[in-house]
Amino acid sequence: MQKTVLACICGLIFALVVSAQSRHNVSDIDSDGTIISVTASRTDSKPDPIKLNNLFLYEDGIEQKIKNFAFDPSPARIVLLVDNSQTLPATIDKLKAAAMDFAYEIFDGDQLFVIAYDEKPEIIQEWTDDAKKMETSLGTFRKKGNPYLFDALHAAVTEVLNPLMPGTHKTAIVIIGDGLDRGSTFSYDKTLAELQNKNITVYSLQIPDRTGGAYRRDQPKANEVVEKLAEGTGGRVFSFDEAETAAKSICDELRKNRYMLSYMPIDTSSYDARRLFLIADNGISVRTKNAQPPNVK
Repeated sequence: MQKTVLACICGLIFALVVSAQSRHNVSDIDSDGTIISVTASRTDSKPDPIKLNNLFLYEDGIEQKIKNFAFDPSPARIVLLVDNSQTLPATIDKLKAAAMDFAYEIFDGDQLFVIAYDEKPEIIQEWTDDAKKMETSLGTFRKKGNPYLFDALHAAVTEVLNPLMPGTHKTAIVIIGDGLDRGSTFSYDKTLAELQNKNITVYSLQIPDRTGGAYRRDQPKANEVVEKLAEGTGGRVFSFDEAETAAKSICDELRKNRYMLSYMPIDTSSYDARRLFLIADNGISVRTKNAQPPNVK
């Protein structure tokens, strides 16, 4: 009898420990709760500010209590990730022009970092807001080899943006390419999870798919890669042919419509991906990443 009672007590303690770990041991939670970046703007032309009580957040279908929602006035850090591969259907001159459009549109305090990639990512220009310096550095663009997009994204996160964190929240990567990957060691799924974990927003100037929509065995089709990365991180996709308009829209959005939202997750597990769904009152448009990745090292 004593052994039975003892076993029940041990089992209860174990269950409570596991439950506490699954619900609270989440890597992106601090004293302020889980923090996510949100793009929000009014579509009804009202002058009223967007407030916490205008928003509704769900995680795995369970409504979460939003703790704080505030405009982020900090400068942006934008990585331009340019496909440098041999068969990309875009000229070097057009790639240069698209990158330069951002140099003309960034706001005071914003900075750009340019990486070109084929089989290896190559730093073209380190952090700068100097358009003349950018123009000179873009002279090293070339076209060769195959596109290792996911490896380049991983490098941009770990080597360029991660060192700025946690002090810098407003981070973005702009992919200038068609989304094709041929040979990366880093997978699509791991790439998306890494971007979501770091709250990095992906935008794209999408070039037409050079494969014509060919099926990819272990990843989405090229054009779908671009779309899913943007959707999964709260970004947007623009046409490469409208690079000037895209650069203005992206820079304006980061400066004028970027907010930070915090909440303390309830009834969630740190060991599974958690789907996020953010909606707002009528007349307000909102975007954020669509998932919190699992807490797996």
